[in-house]
Amino acid sequence: MGILDFLKKKKASEPELTSFLPQEIYNSGVLELQDIIAPSALKITPNQINLGEKIARTFFVISYPRFLTESWFAPIINLDKIFNISIFVHPIETAKILRTFQKKVAEVQSQINQREGRGLVRDPMLDTAYQDLESLRDNLQQAQEKLFDVGVYITLYGNSDEDLNKLESEIKSLLESKLVYLKPALFQQEQGYKSILPIADDQLGIHSKLNSSPLSSIFPFVSFDLTSDKGILYGINRHNNSLVLFDRFSLDNYNSVTFAKSGSGKSYATKLEILRSLMFETEVIVIDPEKEYQYLSEAVGGKNFNISLNSTNHINPFDLPFPRDDEPAADILRSNIINLVGLFRIMFGGLTPEEDAIVDRAISETYALKDITPESDFSNLEPPLLSDFELVLSGMEGAEGLVQKLSKYTRGSWAGFINRPTNVDINAKFVVFSIRDMEDELKPVAMYIITHYIWTAVRREKKKRLLVIDEAWWMMKTEDTASFLFSLAKRGRKYWLGLATITQDVDDFLRSPYGLPIVTNSSIQILLKQSPSTVDSLQKTFNLTDEEKFLLLESDVGEGLFFVGQKHVAIKVIASYTEDQIITSDPSQLLAIKRSREELNNSGQ
Repeated sequence: MGILDFLKKKKASEPELTSFLPQEIYNSGVLELQDIIAPSALKITPNQINLGEKIARTFFVISYPRFLTESWFAPIINLDKIFNISIFVHPIETAKILRTFQKKVAEVQSQINQREGRGLVRDPMLDTAYQDLESLRDNLQQAQEKLFDVGVYITLYGNSDEDLNKLESEIKSLLESKLVYLKPALFQQEQGYKSILPIADDQLGIHSKLNSSPLSSIFPFVSFDLTSDKGILYGINRHNNSLVLFDRFSLDNYNSVTFAKSGSGKSYATKLEILRSLMFETEVIVIDPEKEYQYLSEAVGGKNFNISLNSTNHINPFDLPFPRDDEPAADILRSNIINLVGLFRIMFGGLTPEEDAIVDRAISETYALKDITPESDFSNLEPPLLSDFELVLSGMEGAEGLVQKLSKYTRGSWAGFINRPTNVDINAKFVVFSIRDMEDELKPVAMYIITHYIWTAVRREKKKRLLVIDEAWWMMKTEDTASFLFSLAKRGRKYWLGLATITQDVDDFLRSPYGLPIVTNSSIQILLKQSPSTVDSLQKTFNLTDEEKFLLLESDVGEGLFFVGQKHVAIKVIASYTEDQIITSDPSQLLAIKRSREELNNSGQ
């Protein structure tokens, strides 16, 4: 009844009108739950339903093959499309079905006997049917099987008829390849749609008889999970909202690679893993090129070292590790000399074969100057400095050019960088080496020296450690740094070290001859949002489908693909409020946090 009709009806009784009119008007505008969840419009046609702007079409399974393999329904359930599936299972009384079976077995046996009596060739279909019926009847009588009326209904959704027809063709192709056939619920779309609603009302009522074994193959909870029974939470599986839990130290190797464009959440995801790993007694060391991990280090009571030309923190590249019981001192010294030759190759912008030999001999003589030989006890000896190496080099024939190049590291503008004794101690749960203030030209040198120093400490004492190298493309710019990074990826497992390499310049990383080997030596690979210029190389490297390629292009911040071995899922990285406040790199959030701290300090004063 409209309001005008209501007013005409109440005209004679003004007191009554004033007392009841507001309530009637209020009731006419009240929304119930069904008004909120109902579509804006509804149109039912013989082969589909229009629900507002969406189109829905319901199908039912009409035929199955003789045998159903395990998880045959999984490709449909895991399909990254919008659809609903309802499976109705109605038990049939065994005694009742056995009486039916007895008649059916008799009919099939009679047909076989008639054909034999007429001298006809044996019909394999009749023989197979007879054997199947007898086998099922035996299992039913022995209570090894039960029989059910099973209805499987699928409702597809699309924005247009074209979208819906394309999805219908895709699902039909998947099922028909397994000899399972669908039919649309013609003139029963309303009943079909009501049957897939979560109200357990089978209004369509189209069933097939299945016994327990084939019925179990339709078990719906087979959507792909990628998780283990221990470890840290990396994120949420976007396919089914399950948890992606893994312990990298329980895998074949402990390494990971993360590829993502700038601003896609790669550092955020890494800091979240670090924060959660610290709770599992893992020591974490980070090489931070952008000073993004400083606040996290302060929040968890870690150490933060700023490595730059004007820094008070120094690392002497001539430091030697203490030999382990199973490692001869001669091997330690030889390995360190080889690494130092690689360092000088980076510092000098390359070495000729003659210069390489001179540098190698000069390093050995520099160690000998401090009485360090293969027979020495390294634990009580003071290692030489870069200026000692310069002194030895200046006395060697043909080394004049090398001495001139070296002078800027010992007496020039770069003298404060590495020509000092080591005063860095990484004996802490969380250590960050920040190289943001280091000149770009020296960053590969700094990263090489830092990783070498970390490797020395790792070999000294076995502990569960994670080494994070952010913007690892800096180390891929020269062959020596890339080679050293690859050796860490290969040898780290022996010393309980996991290597996490993170980069936004995918092409630079993969262009290096050591890029792909580092990827293949990493048990965990994380691909977050990508740019169109790099996604094609990633698709080729990781054998991605076109759908996965577009997923990486269209992903939001913190979304992408998570690989473990040959398996992968779409992942969304999530953090709690407290974690987010500690690890965020969003400038607006950092500014808000800084202001709140200042206000808190001012109020405390």
